[in-house]
Amino acid sequence: MKIAIFHDYFGSIGGGEKLILELADALGADVYTTEMNKNNLRRINTCNVNIKLLRDSIKLPILKQIHSSIIFYNADLRSKGYDFYIMSGNWAIFACKKHHPNLHYVFTPPRMFYDSKQFFYETAPWYAKIPFLIWVYSHTYFYNRQLKYVERFVADSKNVKRRIKKYYNKDSDVVYPPIKQYTFKNYGDFWLSVTRIYPHKRIELLIETFRNIPNQKLIIAGGYMAGDHSKIYARKILKNLPQNVKYLGEVSEKELGDLYGTCKAFITLSKDEDFGMTVLEANSAGKSVVASNEGGHKETVINEKTGLLVKADIKHIINAVNKLSKNPSKYKMHCIQNAKNHSIYIFNHSIIDIIKERLHAEKSV
Repeated sequence: MKIAIFHDYFGSIGGGEKLILELADALGADVYTTEMNKNNLRRINTCNVNIKLLRDSIKLPILKQIHSSIIFYNADLRSKGYDFYIMSGNWAIFACKKHHPNLHYVFTPPRMFYDSKQFFYETAPWYAKIPFLIWVYSHTYFYNRQLKYVERFVADSKNVKRRIKKYYNKDSDVVYPPIKQYTFKNYGDFWLSVTRIYPHKRIELLIETFRNIPNQKLIIAGGYMAGDHSKIYARKILKNLPQNVKYLGEVSEKELGDLYGTCKAFITLSKDEDFGMTVLEANSAGKSVVASNEGGHKETVINEKTGLLVKADIKHIINAVNKLSKNPSKYKMHCIQNAKNHSIYIFNHSIIDIIKERLHAEKSV
C-alpha cells in the first residue's frame, strides 16, 4: 500500500513533526510539506523518511498561512499511484479535495479561528490587529469549506475530539500520539520545560514564576517558525531573563535526551493544551511533572501519581514546584509506566486499522 502524508511545516520541530516522521517510517509513506528546515530535520529524521517540498511558503505572518493553504489546494498527486492520503496540521486540509481516500489527523482545529481567537487578537501588536481579523474571518470561510472533503477525522486526544465536534460538528476517532521513550540518568538541579514559544504556552507565566523562586533553576528548550505569529512575542518575553532561567532554543535529539534524563522535574503551563506529548516524554525518563490543570494535561498527567495538576497562577505553581523538589523521585515508577502506555506500536496499528476500514468502505461503494 502506497501512502502520502501532507504536513504543514517542518520548520520548528515539535511533537507533531516527530509523530509524522514516526508514522511515515512505519507506513513507508512519502511526506509532502510547504517548509523544510534541513538543519532541524537532520536532528530528528534518523529513519531518512522521504520528505518532499511541494513549494516553499512565504515567511511572513498571515501570508505564510494563506500561501501554504494555496500550495496544498493546488497540489495534485493523483498520477503518482498513492492508495491513501493522510493530512496533518492546519493547512494540509486544503489538499483533501483532490486526494481520496483520506483521513485528517487533527492536533487541534486552528485555535486562532475558533476557541482562542480573542486571545490571539489581544496578544497581536496594535498594527496587526485589523489585518489579523480580516485574515481570520476570510480564511475561516474557505477553511470550513474544506471540511466536507475529509473522509475520516482522527483526534490526538479526547480534548481535541470535543473541539472537532464543537467547531466542525464532525465525529472523530481518538488515537493518542506515540511517545518516544527517553532514559533516566539522574535527578539534576534544574527544572525543564520543552515548548514552542507561542503565547498560549504561557512562557511569560513560567518565567515570572521562577523569577519568584530564585533558588530553583529552569531551562527552556524550543523555538518558533519563521513567518510565525509568535516572533514578536518571543523577542519580548526572552529579554531580561532572571539569572536562574536559561533559554536554549532548538536542541538536538541527543541534547533533548540529556535534558530529560538529567532534569529534576518537568513543567508546562499551556493554556488548554491539545494533548501534551512533552509531559509523557518527561515521564518516560522517570521525571514528574507540574502542569496546568486544563485540556489535554488532564489526560496525560495522573494527579499525585505522575505529577501535580495546578491552577495557572504563580502562587499555586510555586507551591507545586517546591513540593516536587523535596522528593523528585516519589512518582518515578508511575511516570515510566504512564509513558509506556503510549507506544509507537499501539499508535501505528490503530492508524493502520482505520486506513484499512476506510479502504474497505471505499471498495464497498
